[in-house]
Order: sequence, then C-alpha cells, then structure tokens
Amino acid sequence: MEDEMKVYYDEEGDFLEITLGNISNCYFDNAGNGIFKIIDKTTKEIKGISIHSFKERSKNLEEIKINLPLKFKIFS
Repeated sequence: MEDEMKVYYDEEGDFLEITLGNISNCYFDNAGNGIFKIIDKTTKEIKGISIHSFKERSKNLEEIKINLPLKFKIFS
C-alpha cells in the first residue's frame, strides 16, 4: 500500500502540515524561519514538512494548484 498524503491547516494558529504516511515514529527538525522537517527516527527519511505563519507567507498568492495524484519527496 502506498503512503497516504495528508494536508492539515490550522487557521487559528496559521500552521500548515503536509505529511506522507504514518508519522508516529517521527521527530521535527527545525530548518529555520518557522519551517520544520518531519523525519522518521528509524529510516531518517523526511516524511513531511510543517510551516508556521503559512497564510502570512502566502498572502501574495492568488491560488495554489496541485496536480493529482501527487507524489513528493523532500531532499535536504
């Protein structure tokens, strides 16, 4: 079974999180400037990203387009 991508946005906290698969065995690695990588403790694979102040960062965007199905890999 392929990993499921989840997108979570907390409007009150202005926090966006995009994950791929189960992140119960992961930790957050501060990439700086309110951006965190979500990394699997065992495999060290990046399983997602979280962005604080997302609305503020994207206020000049008219829309965000994503073609589905979507697969992503994050490289550090």
